[in-house]
Amino acid sequence: MAVSLAPVPSLPESRDAAAQRHRDERARAEAVAGALDRRMATVANVRVVAFLAAAAFLLLTVFHRLPLWGYLPALGAALGYGALAFWHGRLLQAEARARAEAAYHQRGDERLTGAWHAHPPGGTPLEHLAEHPYAADLDVFGHGSLFQLLDEAATAHGEQRLAAWLSAPAAPEEVRHRQAQVVELAGRPGFRRDLAVEGRLGGNARVSPRAFIAWAEAPPAMDGVRWMRPLAWVVPLLWAGVVAATAIDRLPGEVPWLALLVPAGLLLLARRGVAASFEGLELGQRGAERLARALLRLEQEPFASPELQALAHGSAPGTAPSTAMRQLARLASLAEQRRNQLHVVVNVLTLWDLHVFFRLDDWRRRHGRQVAGWLDRLADVEALACLGGYLHDRPDLVMPDVADTGPRFSAERLAHPLLDGAVANDVSLEGPGQLLLVTGSNMSGKSTLLRAIGLNAVLALAGGPVSARRLVLSRLDTWTSMRVQDSLEQGVSFFYAEVRRLKQVLEGAAAHPRAALVLVDEMLLGTNTRERRLASGEVLRLLVATGCIGAVTTHDLSLAELARVPGSTLVPVHFQDVLEDGRMRFDYTLRDGVVQSTNALRVLALAGIPVRDDARE
Repeated sequence: MAVSLAPVPSLPESRDAAAQRHRDERARAEAVAGALDRRMATVANVRVVAFLAAAAFLLLTVFHRLPLWGYLPALGAALGYGALAFWHGRLLQAEARARAEAAYHQRGDERLTGAWHAHPPGGTPLEHLAEHPYAADLDVFGHGSLFQLLDEAATAHGEQRLAAWLSAPAAPEEVRHRQAQVVELAGRPGFRRDLAVEGRLGGNARVSPRAFIAWAEAPPAMDGVRWMRPLAWVVPLLWAGVVAATAIDRLPGEVPWLALLVPAGLLLLARRGVAASFEGLELGQRGAERLARALLRLEQEPFASPELQALAHGSAPGTAPSTAMRQLARLASLAEQRRNQLHVVVNVLTLWDLHVFFRLDDWRRRHGRQVAGWLDRLADVEALACLGGYLHDRPDLVMPDVADTGPRFSAERLAHPLLDGAVANDVSLEGPGQLLLVTGSNMSGKSTLLRAIGLNAVLALAGGPVSARRLVLSRLDTWTSMRVQDSLEQGVSFFYAEVRRLKQVLEGAAAHPRAALVLVDEMLLGTNTRERRLASGEVLRLLVATGCIGAVTTHDLSLAELARVPGSTLVPVHFQDVLEDGRMRFDYTLRDGVVQSTNALRVLALAGIPVRDDARE
């Protein structure tokens, strides 16, 4: 069953219109930031005046240059200084937000004008993907990759969720659920911008949740000294009483100093719990306020989709995640006072650490087991928002139809999603064992076709839009063999590396009968022509037997004979080139049948390598 989605509301008319919108919004945000910067300079100057006035009135009054009423303007100027400092802080936050919005729209503009390759690639490192079925071959991660084009997640958890969706296909029903949410988020550009900005505000680094979740779910660190909790209130009050008694000569002057041994001893006994809690908090929670803002923005959005409503609010009653995260941010700020040079004095006098870290333990008991769920829901929305932004800014994209039965991959006007102005082609793979046998000249577009098929399948089965006029596909596990490399370190030849990769492809296709998409570029180049012909034919036979669909490119035109065998499911197609005015021209258009000419010698000649005229014929 294929399901069609309603059109996306509020889409720009074209990519150019989307790029212009980003430029306009960036200019607006930069103008706001500039105005705030000028206002901050004025406030800073007034703060200096207020400080000097407070100091002048205070000194003049202390040294009897003014009567006692001089303390009043000193106090007023000091209060004014405090109010101006608070205002300056608010202006600083507003300016940081405006700058973050400008950066967001700059990235959006660059994604549409070809400059997105300069963005940090993020995502899963390619060196960890050597054994992945398709990621390295299809440029899913790394520089100039699909992930780099899509990624606007503000948290590392959101990045990981998007990477996971691009790394494995979802079931058809899950894909449809994601599509509905992507379509709604595509029509909410303000929310997507705010989510990205709130998560990044205060720094460019993405918030990493792994250590934070570990800290939140760990047992409370202060349980071993819980008996101190009432003492944390009683001891400072008793010490204050001792000081008061000493001040009225009821106790000797040495007693308050001796009494400080009691809070010092309590802190010494609690030091391990405090240190363990603070170390975990410091490692894991460097972005509580940013996460709180992102969660609050998520909770405030009036989603229409029940799935997005569930992601925003969850199903369990209780404190809103944003409220709990703000509480933690305040406690974390209090815990950070341990770095203050005066903390030792304040800690001994008030037992500061006991109060703060007992409250942090309370927070972990109430909310620690909920944190992973909160961040999971936020990660889902971030990943969906990345796909929604891609759909919004590229109105030529479509949401594919996902069929329950297959194997099937049927596309009209399919194009490579990472290439601007890519030539589109129709591709039809319907029925078990159907493989395109793609022939053509060097540089004619064979590898690009394979990546166009693979990347659009990855996007479609992640729940995202595709570069096509129309695409219908079933759930497909993609396996590729395209960028095979030898390894001197491991003593692996190019041919053996090819064979190992083809073995992985064959095993993958066999493990997913009638549900695999196989893409093989230039099969078995590392051996001689005769053996390549025999071995390639056997590999094709084994692939067809699994019921997979896909495409195989080759320069060996003799393989095309296999398509003429009665009952063959191989479909010969080709790209061609034309020599015009001494230069080769490619139209990158897929045609039926086998290519009738090659261009290797012409490439040599055009590169300046002397080739005999009779050799070119």
